[in-house]
Amino acid sequence: MTTKRFAYAAVDTAGARSSGQVEAADTQTAAQQLRERGLTPLQLRAADSLLQRELSIPGLSGRVSLRDLAVFARQFATMTAAGVPLLRALGVLEDQASRPALKTAIGQVRVDIEAGLPLSAALGKHDRVFPPLMVAMIRAGEAGGFLDGALERLATDFEKDAALRGKIRSALTYPAVVLAFTALLITAVLIFIVPVFERMFENLGAKLPLPTQIIVTASHSLVWLAPLLIAVGVTGTALMRRALRRDPVLRLRVDGWKLRMPVFGTLFTKIAVSRFARNLSALLGAGVPVMRALDIVAGTAGNAVVARAAQDIQDAVRDGLPMSAPLAGHPVFPTMVAQMMQVGEESGQIGAMLDKVADFYDREVDDAAESLTAAIEPVMVLLMGGGVGAMVICLYLPMFTVYQHIQGLE
Repeated sequence: MTTKRFAYAAVDTAGARSSGQVEAADTQTAAQQLRERGLTPLQLRAADSLLQRELSIPGLSGRVSLRDLAVFARQFATMTAAGVPLLRALGVLEDQASRPALKTAIGQVRVDIEAGLPLSAALGKHDRVFPPLMVAMIRAGEAGGFLDGALERLATDFEKDAALRGKIRSALTYPAVVLAFTALLITAVLIFIVPVFERMFENLGAKLPLPTQIIVTASHSLVWLAPLLIAVGVTGTALMRRALRRDPVLRLRVDGWKLRMPVFGTLFTKIAVSRFARNLSALLGAGVPVMRALDIVAGTAGNAVVARAAQDIQDAVRDGLPMSAPLAGHPVFPTMVAQMMQVGEESGQIGAMLDKVADFYDREVDDAAESLTAAIEPVMVLLMGGGVGAMVICLYLPMFTVYQHIQGLE
């Protein structure tokens, strides 16, 4: 049997993260090998596809987005509820898919189903397209006979998550555009304006003050300094990403700092809590076993601090404790979240309570994003105006020396 090499990220029973590679025939066999070692897989991908994913260019890679998955799940649910046969529904979805990766995956899923595989198993073979959350909920829907309901819930959750990410991108787009425009403006001044002033000052015999000399030196150094800074930035980013993948302790510290950083930390915390609550509610509502649901939530959290919290909840459940017990020891979760989970456990409505928590923090993220945008706009304007204004002042400082020299001649 042909084996493939899979890159994995996993956690052990103590919550320590590790990564590496394993050889197996398929992802299911690779995951089983990791479990036999006492590891819970968080991410498992073919090594070549992982490299391709890291080197892909955003916007040009054809990567399937949350909105694509939401449309797929919504249309699939509608046809399933209407009694359309599974293979025919997949054929329609394949024809309508606009993303090449999604179209190819749906076609292969049809082939696997015709060969006798269940839908969830066929989807699970394409983990780059269909996330573990989706596969687990569809598997639960198949087992419970409510596949259309599971697909409807998936579509709703994907739509909410996509809308949330869109709002965050909108909040961060303005400062990014302003900073990029400021950098281009300063670069244009250094390349085209500063040399003109430099030649003029040389002809007038003016002595350059220190601030002006710094600007002139920067103009001369821009030819080699800009590529150097870009190379250092790209190399540093690549090395940092590699270190975060290989060092679980470093990843935990960096993700913890993200949640505590000024201005943006509160926003990131609310996003993490909302995603945790919504994913866990969706899985439990679909009938996924608690331990499996927490395993998937840890893998899809996107933050090592939240993943560690999910692992602690797993340990508590394994010891017979309620899920709300470990949350009080994790600062990322406000007291309200632990109390809501406790009320949900006592009333048997934990899924509904988690939905309320997710909706609450979605609204909090909306408010935080709007406040952040309103606060950043004047700061960005001041930074742009201050940077350009400082350069203008530096360029005109020698004029005073020239004026004094002319007065001395008179």
